[in-house]
Amino acid sequence: MLVKHARAAVFSLFSVASCIEATASYGGEFPKCISRLEQRALDAGVSVAVIKETLGSVKEISRTLELDRKQPEFNETFANYLNKRVTSFRVSEGQKMLARYKPLLDKLTRETGVPQHYLVAFWGLETNFGGYLGTFPVIDTLATLACDERRSEFFSKEVVAALQLIDTHGLPQEQMLGSWAGAMGQTQFMPSTYLLYGVDGENDGVVNLWESIPDAMASAANFLNHLGWQRNLRWGREVRLPANFDYLNAGLKNKKSLRQWHELGLTTAFGGRLPEEDIEASLIIPAGHEGPAFLVYDNFNVIMGWNRSIFYAIAVGHLADRINGSPALHQVPPDVPRLNVSQIKALQVRLNELGFNSGKPDGIIGPATGQAIRDYQASHKMIADGYPGQDVFKALNIEVNKHP
Repeated sequence: MLVKHARAAVFSLFSVASCIEATASYGGEFPKCISRLEQRALDAGVSVAVIKETLGSVKEISRTLELDRKQPEFNETFANYLNKRVTSFRVSEGQKMLARYKPLLDKLTRETGVPQHYLVAFWGLETNFGGYLGTFPVIDTLATLACDERRSEFFSKEVVAALQLIDTHGLPQEQMLGSWAGAMGQTQFMPSTYLLYGVDGENDGVVNLWESIPDAMASAANFLNHLGWQRNLRWGREVRLPANFDYLNAGLKNKKSLRQWHELGLTTAFGGRLPEEDIEASLIIPAGHEGPAFLVYDNFNVIMGWNRSIFYAIAVGHLADRINGSPALHQVPPDVPRLNVSQIKALQVRLNELGFNSGKPDGIIGPATGQAIRDYQASHKMIADGYPGQDVFKALNIEVNKHP
């Protein structure tokens, strides 16, 4: 008990001093927030020395808040997203990395069941194989977001996790540079993910995701393994749909066995027969009925555990396939104009007015808006793919300007 009180007293003196210093520099609520973070870190067992060294000199980063507040002017199309990320450079560079680190990657695949070309694909998408790791000081950018009310609790936990990393792994603060949101290293882990799933791939007593490729790849494999990666199962596959296909069967929640999808007339992208197996899969159509279609398996959901974007998960899977020698997509995604936020809001308002609930108009195509579009299409004998194509806007008398 005496030790606890003495520790609290030491911290109290340090906290007051750092708060005075922060007040002199910033004023307002930021120093009060930092004092709360200091106490939270102390309660989590972070050493006073680390707290003082980091939060004692923390700086608020206005650019972080600007990026956090920034709303996209346009909704990204699938074609634009995929073409930016699955490039000939990333395919060829990924194949080089696959060869260069083959013994390491073979070992990780044996241990975790995660195929090596997927690990390389994540690496390529996250940092271009280490080409860009980010330039934001992680402690400063996380503290800035923790002291902003929008997502304070989430980032407060990440601040504490980052301090625990410094305390337990001896990471130098000056090396801890990352994205504006605090993602770090070759695989862009948030501090809590780093803390829970970081692996010492070199057995040197340190988990360094910036400088050690073995640490980064071993950590990525460990993370995917804990997310539930199923050994010997791929992410999904491109498929071909029959004429007059009922698109109400599409969607991540509508699972059927490969045998059942075959019975509905689906084939491989090149017209071959689907495997006669009971593996469950969902059908997703990210660019509408004029674009490619994919059957995705449970490992697709694992990829989305890393990043919740369907576009991202397809890009990881397709890049992994390409690195492993598979060809480009058979059905090229249509190059359609991007829709801006005001156009999507107008679409949502009109759907709501007609009784198709798209939720609060926010300019974002989410599950509710997709379902509302699908219901509207079905009720008007259109192809009910849930995609906001030009035909939908035309039917709703909403003008769509041609944007690049």
